[in-house]
Amino acid sequence: MEIKRFLARPAPAIEALTALWKHAAAPASALEAMTLSGAEPALPSSFAIGTAAQASIAASALVAAELWRMRTGRQQHVSVDMRNAAIEFRSERYMRVEGQGRADIWDKIAGLYRCGDGRWVRLHTNFPHHRDGLLKFLGCDYSRAAVQRALDGWEAERFETTAAQAGLVVSMTRSFAEWDAHPQGQAVAGLPILSIEKIGDAPPQPLPPGERPLSGVRVLDLTRVIAGPVCGRTLAVHGADVMLVTAAHLPQMMPLVMDNGRGKLSTFIDLRNANGRETLAALARDADIFVQGYRPGAVRGNGFGPDEVARLRPGIVYVSLCAYSHEGSWASRRGFDSLVQNANGINHAEAEAAGSAQPKPLPCQAMDHATGYLMAFGAMTALARRATEGGSWNVRVSLAQTGHWIRGLGRIDGLGAPDPRFEDVRDRLEESASGFGKLTAVKHAAVMSETPPHWARPSVPLGTHEPRWPR
Repeated sequence: MEIKRFLARPAPAIEALTALWKHAAAPASALEAMTLSGAEPALPSSFAIGTAAQASIAASALVAAELWRMRTGRQQHVSVDMRNAAIEFRSERYMRVEGQGRADIWDKIAGLYRCGDGRWVRLHTNFPHHRDGLLKFLGCDYSRAAVQRALDGWEAERFETTAAQAGLVVSMTRSFAEWDAHPQGQAVAGLPILSIEKIGDAPPQPLPPGERPLSGVRVLDLTRVIAGPVCGRTLAVHGADVMLVTAAHLPQMMPLVMDNGRGKLSTFIDLRNANGRETLAALARDADIFVQGYRPGAVRGNGFGPDEVARLRPGIVYVSLCAYSHEGSWASRRGFDSLVQNANGINHAEAEAAGSAQPKPLPCQAMDHATGYLMAFGAMTALARRATEGGSWNVRVSLAQTGHWIRGLGRIDGLGAPDPRFEDVRDRLEESASGFGKLTAVKHAAVMSETPPHWARPSVPLGTHEPRWPR
């Protein structure tokens, strides 16, 4: 089919990076120290995924370099290659433990189904409670055939709405036109790519002594899956002390824990009891950045919303992640990357460009990864503002806002591009010891002349460390 009719002029990565930099009101002179190399297509897609990867990773690295300049008065050169950035956007695909093959993170009934009205829906069942809840909701056995028979009796939009009301995670496939006409699509379109807002008063707090951009900066990482953990992993690669906080009863996707746990401490704190909440409060009083990505309202419900943490620790940088944004009727709706790119028209548009009758996902969890780097970018930008003007800060991002940004980067003729295999990316892999055995994982894509990004701590099993900051 004639793919050209789907194409829009893609924004070069430098334009995308410059727009992010201006949105953050960061010093324009810093852009002079950035080099971006490579060109689309970086991955097989009609969307500019390579551009999104390069711009978001570059933004996070450039603000890290700006923090280092604030420490030392010296500017360093930063470079990001598009191929390397695109590979890092698929880091979970290439991670290996002790040379074993790639672990499958997808549940057997997750994925696309056609409902009785002919419309498509996507189910996310990778966490046991979501899977079991869906099977109970549909009243069917644990097999794709049984789920399909149950969905034959549903209209897609009614299923999406009713399942969401039951706390389940599904989405109906929409076109761009349908999403643009939907109240949530309109709410997202009215928001910036991310927001950085002052939420409290505090005196300016200079960066602590250290040789790396984030030396001495303490980060509490209350996130799971990809986007939030990538944020913490990025802060760690620039030298922050990142403490992953979870609880033994919470379900996890272990390959993602291994890949995204590089550079982090890991501790168990159960917020269901008072002792756990007191322990987290004690950690927060000595933290610089607090990152949370649980379902809307969950962390706030335990007393750790942005205003509460800012009162507990004046000068905190609080980073909030959600699926569909903090505004609109879907603000409280659970979601994951695969569901958002299905709901917001991207899967429909990719399928249309490919001539496929079935919705076609992107070749990576692009919204997850881009959001993670944008979270880190926002967190470090707020940290720089805290150092000069003081205050407590709230950084807000969502997968849907990132999806809107990716859509705005334009379309490319890239569906025929090679799909990089493990063998094709060996030059981008590094080996390290870990708490799981020898870990083979993707290197960070940014190159910095004075403070080379690296993870100083190995990936470790959850709950390895006591809940206290290192001295």
